[in-house]
Amino acid sequence: MNRQILTWAIAGLLILVFSVTAMTSCTRIDAGHEGILVKLYGTDKGVQDVSLVTGRVWYNPFTEEVYQFPTFVQTVDYAPFTVNAKDGSVFTVDPTISFRVMPGESPRIFSKYRKEIGLITETTLYNYTRDAFRIQFNKYSTDSIISNRQSFEDKVQLALGDALGKEGFDLEQMTSGLQYPDEIVKAVNLKNRAVQQALQVENELKVAEAQARKKIVEAEAEAKANELRQRTLTPLLIQQQFIEKWNGSTPLYGNSPTFFKNVQ
Repeated sequence: MNRQILTWAIAGLLILVFSVTAMTSCTRIDAGHEGILVKLYGTDKGVQDVSLVTGRVWYNPFTEEVYQFPTFVQTVDYAPFTVNAKDGSVFTVDPTISFRVMPGESPRIFSKYRKEIGLITETTLYNYTRDAFRIQFNKYSTDSIISNRQSFEDKVQLALGDALGKEGFDLEQMTSGLQYPDEIVKAVNLKNRAVQQALQVENELKVAEAQARKKIVEAEAEAKANELRQRTLTPLLIQQQFIEKWNGSTPLYGNSPTFFKNVQ
């Protein structure tokens, strides 16, 4: 009887161990991820040749471990850092990059860095980003960066894309968040203010000139009108206008009534 109970106990324990082992030796690779199987023991201790696709994966939890690498686009906003231009000016860069792991590259990435994607993003990719900016800044002077900012940023993105591509990452987008030195910002603001003031003065001069020309035209027109009136205002014309407006009474000029006053 005791032997039978012991047998059942051992069988139950084995079933329990098997169940626990079965539960811990199976995992599911989420959609948008690439699973890799890592051997924890042996001479190789590397990643097996074939990447695990999405779905349910069985493995030995005592000798193997499964990691998941996201293959969808990820965006990371790095902390700002400073970089020197060719002429020594200090610029601040606040970069943001969007990238993804190239399909099938997860085993090679993990085999090289032995880190999960989060740590690789915070360390390796960050260093590549800093180096891409540093190398391009060393080729440009302050004036050329300001005058050719778009071309400068395009070259940084191209260099960073090439560097990440060799590591198994695809760079989707990059924004530099480039901030100019304070003295450059002040100089640009002063220049813009001077240009605006010059335009304002020029506009005021144009208005004053227009008003002056208007007054000259009005004065010339008035002078010509007076001259014309003087030429046409003859004594006969004045007498005719007087008759047209006469109310029938005889005006008094001097001591006796006179119908017309000599206007000569």
